Amino acid sequence: MKIKTLFNVLLLLGALSSMNACGSTSPGKLPATEAEAQEQLAKKAKKQAKAGKKEQKKAYKQFWSQQSKSAKKSIKRNRRANKRLARSQKR
Repeated sequence: MKIKTLFNVLLLLGALSSMNACGSTSPGKLPATEAEAQEQLAKKAKKQAKAGKKEQKKAYKQFWSQQSKSAKKSIKRNRRANKRLARSQKR
């Protein structure tokens, strides 16, 4: 399930980047300076990261809504046990 979710997020980001790859950020208007170009690129990257995080959050929420109560409990217990084990191995 986790691999499928990750694949979906990467597929979405790939689709978003391919749609914007054809032209500049605003058609017919190129940035005058390098600083403006860098600013536009940073804005674009921030927007894509935000969209990716939103998709990831949606997938996480959907995953947990599909789990049964006992499965959720089991996952929590296992996560806690793994944390304790990692802490004890670190020492």
